[in-house]
Amino acid sequence: MSNPLADNPPVPLPFARQLTEKAWFNALWFQTTWFCAVLGQDALLAVTLGMIGLHFALVPQRLRELRQLGLLGGIGMSVDAGLSAVGVFQFPGGVFLPLWLCCLWLAFATTLGRSLVFFATRPWLTAAAGALVLPFNYYAGSRLGAVEFGWPLWQSLLLMAAIWSLALPTLYYLQQRLFQAKE
Repeated sequence: MSNPLADNPPVPLPFARQLTEKAWFNALWFQTTWFCAVLGQDALLAVTLGMIGLHFALVPQRLRELRQLGLLGGIGMSVDAGLSAVGVFQFPGGVFLPLWLCCLWLAFATTLGRSLVFFATRPWLTAAAGALVLPFNYYAGSRLGAVEFGWPLWQSLLLMAAIWSLALPTLYYLQQRLFQAKE
């Protein structure tokens, strides 16, 4: 019996193995997943989960990918759980950390070594992106009804900027150190 998570399992189409490693494909896949998760939330959760499943069906080294997404996505989920615990985030229905957001963190973890890999060797740019882009994404999510801020907007954004200016470079460091393919 074959192990579906084993590294280098047979893939039906030879080009599929390389497809998930292409920056353009990863960017398109992530944006699609982002829209399903943030715009669809629970209503499109099955599609969001299907997008994660598609990634695992196509990725060449599933076990390594599972470890990477578990650690890096888990860190993102932990940060969001902390922000939820202190009242910065308030999700519809009083949910502490919605499943669609967990899926989004798994999807984001795939971008660190693929479509957003150019940040990996630029820690100052990564810190700046963490301080600006991630809080902006949550602000966009709030405008789309995915989250509300329990703190004043400027305090929420400032706290997220401080956290993600440190956390995003850390995610890249871990991705490069632990999961970057050895050539």
